[in-house]
Amino acid sequence: MTLALLFPGQGSQSVGMGAALADAFAGAREVFAEVDAALGQKLSQLMREGPEDQLTLTENAQPALMAVSVAAARVLKAEFGVGVDRAAFVAGHSLGEYSALCAAGSISLADTARLLKLRGQAMQRAVPVGRGAMASLIGPKTDLALAEEAARAGSEVGVCVVANDNNAGNIVISGDKAAVDRAIEKAKELGARAIPLNVSAPFHCPLMQPAADEMAEALADARVSAPVVPVVANVTARPETDPEIIRRLLVEQVTGRVRWRESMEWMAGEGGASRFAEIGSGKVLTGMAKRIAPDAESQSLNTPEDLEAFAKSL
Repeated sequence: MTLALLFPGQGSQSVGMGAALADAFAGAREVFAEVDAALGQKLSQLMREGPEDQLTLTENAQPALMAVSVAAARVLKAEFGVGVDRAAFVAGHSLGEYSALCAAGSISLADTARLLKLRGQAMQRAVPVGRGAMASLIGPKTDLALAEEAARAGSEVGVCVVANDNNAGNIVISGDKAAVDRAIEKAKELGARAIPLNVSAPFHCPLMQPAADEMAEALADARVSAPVVPVVANVTARPETDPEIIRRLLVEQVTGRVRWRESMEWMAGEGGASRFAEIGSGKVLTGMAKRIAPDAESQSLNTPEDLEAFAKSL
C-alpha cells in the first residue's frame, strides 16, 4: 500500500472546524494557539464560533484551513504513531500546498500562518472587488480542451484562463469579469454547465501578479527546508523536494494553474499511490480522488474517530 496525504484548499472551511480535535487533544490546541499567536488574532475562536462571513474571508480561511490540517497531522503522529513520513507523497490544493509543506516540516507553523495571512490579503488587494470573476465549468462534456476553448473566447475581451483543472467534469476559469462572462457563454454553447463562483477575487490567473510579487518578497525571507516526503506541486504536477524550487513554485502558484487532475493522475500512476487520505476540513479532495483514481482507496480524516480508525487500518 502506497499512501498519499492530501490537504484541502479554500471552500472547505466551515464554522466549527477543528473543534472536535481541539476538544479531544492537547496537540491540536497547541497548534491553534501557536497560529493565534503568530497572527496576533483569535483565529481559533473564529473557527469555532464564526461568524461565517468573517471565516470565509480569504485572509482568514487560508490560515484556518492550514491550522486544522496541521493539527490533524500532528495528532495523528502524537496520539496514533502515524507520521507524515509514512506517506510516499503529500499534495495540497492551492493554499493546501502550504499545509502540506508545513506538515512535512518544510516551513514552520508560525511562518506558514503568516505567509497564508499575507497571501490572502495580497490576493484581495491585487484586483478591485467586482473587476474579476471565476466560474466552474461542470458536466459530462467538460474537459480541459473544452475549458481552454471557452477561455480563449473570453480572452478576446480580457484576461481569461483555466485556473483549476480539478477533474474531468469540474474545471474552473478565472479572469476579468467581462471575459469570464464571455467564456461562460462559449462553454454553454460547447455543452458544459457554468456556475459563477462567489469569490472575492479571480485567483490563479495573471491578474494576481501583484500578489505574486508580494509573495516573492515574503518567501525570499522565509526559511524553507527540504520536506520529509516529496510535495507534488500544483504548478508542475510532479514531486519536489528542493527548497529553492519549492520557494519559486509557491510564487508561480499565485498566478498559475492548479494542475490537480494531473497531480492525482501522476500519484496514482507513476507514483504508485493506492490510497489517498484527505487530512483536515471537508471532503472535497476525497470526492475528486474517487473520480480521478477510482481504483485507489480514498477517505477523509476530519474527526478524532477518523484519525484513530485510519491509524488502525495501516
